[in-house]
Parts: sequence; structure tokens; C-alpha cells
Amino acid sequence: MATTQRKRPADPTGTGSPATRWVMLGMATLGFAVNFWAWALLSPLGPLFKDSLALSSFEQALLVAVPVVVGSVGRIPVGALTDRYGGRVMFPLVSAVTIVPVLFLGLLGHSSLVALLVGGFFLGIGGTSFAVGVPFVNAWFPPERRGLAIGVFGAGMGGTAISALTTVSLVKTWGVATPFIATAIVLAVYTLTAWFVLRDAPGRTVPVESVGKRLQATARLAATWQAAALYAVAFGGYVAFSVYLPAYLRTAYGLAQADAANRMAGFVLLAVVMRPAGGWLSDRIGPVRVLTVVFGVVTAGAVLQAFTPTLMPLGTIAFLAMAAALGAGSGAVFALVALLAPANKVGSVTGVVGAAGGLGGFVPPLVMGALYGAVSSYALGLVALAAVALAAALFTATAVRRAVQAHRG
Repeated sequence: MATTQRKRPADPTGTGSPATRWVMLGMATLGFAVNFWAWALLSPLGPLFKDSLALSSFEQALLVAVPVVVGSVGRIPVGALTDRYGGRVMFPLVSAVTIVPVLFLGLLGHSSLVALLVGGFFLGIGGTSFAVGVPFVNAWFPPERRGLAIGVFGAGMGGTAISALTTVSLVKTWGVATPFIATAIVLAVYTLTAWFVLRDAPGRTVPVESVGKRLQATARLAATWQAAALYAVAFGGYVAFSVYLPAYLRTAYGLAQADAANRMAGFVLLAVVMRPAGGWLSDRIGPVRVLTVVFGVVTAGAVLQAFTPTLMPLGTIAFLAMAAALGAGSGAVFALVALLAPANKVGSVTGVVGAAGGLGGFVPPLVMGALYGAVSSYALGLVALAAVALAAALFTATAVRRAVQAHRG
């Protein structure tokens, strides 16, 4: 394998033709969405399984959180493998493997908590697709367009909205197995299509070091941990709300299961739309400014919601403001990664940062479930979110700003 970039004479950027770039971005975004659809299948069904299996609030939170943590930690090795083998190999591979737990859950694994947890553990593989797509897209686009491109790719997290909008209705109409079988079919179609369509960027840097050495080098980069901390708050907050919001709305406001799932889908869709907007703004005014404003908005929204205001209009305004901010912030973090990470370590850095984001989404649902079980209130959890978001805003405005200024010389 070559250790330096290979560039075509007619392509001075080494990133391929514009048309090819956008086709690759579209395929990557589609793959991300399909895998995230699979990854989020258990969340809308959490209330159903709670009733049918007599789960506690903590057990329900654990059920929806397990795929999140596995999909998050798994991004670290998957990101490093993508640096080495490219998205051309890794996207079809991850998609194909995810079919197995999806079918297991749909056909066999929904009759007990243990089986659901085992299936959910392997369902987390779908969540690792994020660490495949970021380095794949990053290699296809020139630096001045990477914020927008990665933001567009990040909109694939809307796969969770597909799950929210379709899963409950499919179960009510056709039975528990239906959404899982449908998702498995879509995954299989994408796997075959990706195998024939996807191509790695002609200028992609291929590392030759072992995965272990590259991860050690990645861990020594200050940018890795700065971006990881910010993504744990931005994307972690999004994941936490997307998996726990239906349960929260049912408990705090007494909404029906379908109504709560639809409102969660609205939260997700707004965050999805704002993710490329966050990347686009970062290309123009810089990720530091975007992230500082984003975390300020999350702080204000969480403080307001801690008082459990009426759902219309104050609660809705608080949640939609946080959705927009968390979506834009998730896009801005990876504009920061594209700015600061070395080209041959984008996948490795993305794996660590993506893991931090997913783990950031793993903890809040467990905390919220445990706190509600102890004190019958979500206020303390939301106050904690406000404090963390405020700390992230201050960190961005100081340490991260200095790192970007140093990088730019």
C-alpha cells in the first residue's frame, strides 16, 4: 500500500470529480441512515416491552441504552479499520453484519429482557457506521467544503426518525417482527448496492501502521479529546433525548405511546436538518463560534424544561430549541475535527469522538430513569444537563478557541 497520497493529474485536489463526490456522499448518508434506523429499533418499543415484560424504569432505560453504548465503543476500532481499508469495504461489511441481530430480535429475541439485551448488544454494530462515513466523506471533499459535506452526511442520523415514525405503527398493524424484518430487507439491499457503487477517494491517505499504534497516536492528539468532550455533550444530548424522550413524555405529560413517539420524531427531524446547517456555518464563521452559541442555547432550554412547564407552548419551545442546537453542534464538532485532525487519522479520531458522543447518550437515560425512580422528578437530571452544557460553552470559548488559533498559526 502506498503511504502517501495518490493524485490524478486532472484533479489537483485529489478528491475526485464534483459529481462523483456527491454520489459518494449520497450513498454514505443513505448507509448511515439505514444503519441508524436499525440501531434505534428498540427505543420506540421501550414502553411496549416495559408493559409486556413488567420492566422497571431502570430496566427500560438499560434496554434502549445498550445498543447506544456498544455502537459507541465499537466506533473506535471501526474508525481505525476504515482508515486502513476504506469505506468501500467497511460500509457493506457493517451493514451486512447488522442484519443478524435485527432478525434475531424480530424473530426470537423479544420475549425476555435477557434476549433483548443480547440482541441489543449486537444491534449496536449498526451505530458504528458513523465512524465509517466521516473519514470516507472527508477524503472525498476539499477542506473548505468538509464542514458542509460531513454535516450532510450527519443528517443520516435521521434514520432514528424513520424508526420512531414507523416502528410502533408496524407493530400494531402486523406484529412485533414486522419492523425488524423490513429493516433487515433494507439493510440487505443497501449492502449489495454499496458493494457495487461505493469507491474510495483517489487521494485517500492509507496508513500502514497497526491499529494499535494508530490509536496510540490518536490518543496523543489534544484535538481528539477536545472534540470528544464537545461531542459527548452535543451528540450525546441528541442521542439521550432521541432514546428517552418517548418515556419522558409519557411519564411527565401523560402522552399516549404513539403521540410521544411522533413528538420524538419531530425532535429528531429538526436536529437532522440543523446538522448540515451547523457544518455550513462552521465553514463560514468557524466551529468555535457555532459551538459556543449552541451550548448556550442548550443551557437555557434545559433550565426551562427543569421546571416542567406546560407542553404547549413552553415545553415544546424548549425541546425544539435544544433539538436545533444539538443538531447544529453535532455538525460543528466534525467541522472542528476536519480542521484539526491529520488526514490519515481522521477515521481514528472520528472513532474516539464518535464513541464519546454515543457514551454521552448512554449515561443520561440511565440517570434520568434512576432519578425518577428515586424522587419521582426529572428536574435534577435536566439541571445537570444545563450545568454540563454551560461548562462546554466555556471550554469552547477558551481552550478550543486557543487550539484553533494555534493550528492556523
